[in-house]
Amino acid sequence: MKYIIIGMGNFGAYLAMRLTEMGHEVIGVDNNENRTELIKDKVTHVVTLNATDPQAVKNLPARDTDVVIIAIGEDVGASILSTAIFKQLQAKRIIARAINSLHETVIRSIGVDEIIHPEEETADRLSKRLQMKGVLDSLQISDEYNIVEVKLPKRYVGMKVSEADIRKEFYLNILTVIKMEDKTNLLGIKTKEKRVIGVITPEYTLEEGDLLLLFGKIKNIQEFLNLDE
Repeated sequence: MKYIIIGMGNFGAYLAMRLTEMGHEVIGVDNNENRTELIKDKVTHVVTLNATDPQAVKNLPARDTDVVIIAIGEDVGASILSTAIFKQLQAKRIIARAINSLHETVIRSIGVDEIIHPEEETADRLSKRLQMKGVLDSLQISDEYNIVEVKLPKRYVGMKVSEADIRKEFYLNILTVIKMEDKTNLLGIKTKEKRVIGVITPEYTLEEGDLLLLFGKIKNIQEFLNLDE
């Protein structure tokens, strides 16, 4: 897919680099040459231009891009103007970062396809993870359901998945198992790296140190987490 990302601050630059790493074509745009210079070797293309200038923005392939992301994080005026310009250019899909509630109201009225709040979403995800003891990571699906990454309780070590029967006891589905493996980086320092097993069969034997990726109701996840207490 093709992306244009406006604003190469911390959020925009990281997003541009990650999408590039995933094999997508990304154009990173910022009016600060120092910022574009820093990431020029890590993003497909980088352009130094003023995204509030309609004539300058017309040089970007807005209509041929799958998603335009307005990632400007400080200048509300620049974000609004840039969003309006891409809307006028009939970009296929526009995702805009909201800086505050008033800003969100304005860009929503312009007609963006999606509004994101990176800081709030990160804080919300972290708070939900911290409130459940034993959760290493989490992804809330709804108010009732969650996907969590947890350590395997000791009582299940050495059991086959069919023997543990976590689904029957706690109404939780094991989506996969993650193993932490030792890796040595270029500096010779040993680090831990995650390896996802894939689809788990009933015959898979659970081992000490395994991490389970579970899906189910939050109340049932909490009951499962209390096993080692």
